[in-house]
This record gives sequence, C-alpha cells and structure tokens, in this order.
Amino acid sequence: MHPALESDPGYEIWSRDFLGASGLFGIILEPVTDNALAAFVNHLKLFGMGYSWGGYESLILPINPSSYRTATAWNETGTAMRIHIGLENVGDLIADLEAGFMRMKAISG
Repeated sequence: MHPALESDPGYEIWSRDFLGASGLFGIILEPVTDNALAAFVNHLKLFGMGYSWGGYESLILPINPSSYRTATAWNETGTAMRIHIGLENVGDLIADLEAGFMRMKAISG
C-alpha cells in the first residue's frame, strides 16, 4: 500500500495534494496471532518501533487503520503494518524483514 501507486485507494487524494512520495508505506499481512506479530516485531534488529517524525532511521509499527482512517473506508482484513524506510543499507533492511517474517512463520506454525 502506497498512495503514489494508482492501485491504492488513496491515490486520487495523493495525486491531487502531493508532488512526490517518500519511504513511508504500509503493507497488509495475512491474519496472524498477536504472539506471531510480536515475534516478528521483536525479532527485527534494524527497525525501531514507532511513527516517523522525519528522522533517518527505519521504523515499523503494527496499526489498526479502522480506528482512525477518515479519507477512505478501511475494508481490508489482516494485520496492517506502517513502515518507514530510513538510510540504512537496503540489503540489510531486506534481510532484517526476512528474518522477522521467518520468526513470525515459525510461531504461526
């Protein structure tokens, strides 16, 4: 999910109001247990947990868009993750996410 992608439900608003995009985006995971989600987030080494306030570090945060989304309706199922890509090495970030997903999969069974 990224508003700069034409397939995103927020694309029309984004294209009207913005001139460029950033490294902040969201993904929707298949539904997982709270324990599996915690295992994923806690296993990450390079991603901090939190919202981005314009910093350089990579951050990740599980979110529930239905509790605050107002521009478009939230009709997705599964766990939503907000991800901010910082200035760390891209290969290292990908490896960190892959390791987190493997840990989540091991907990999920």
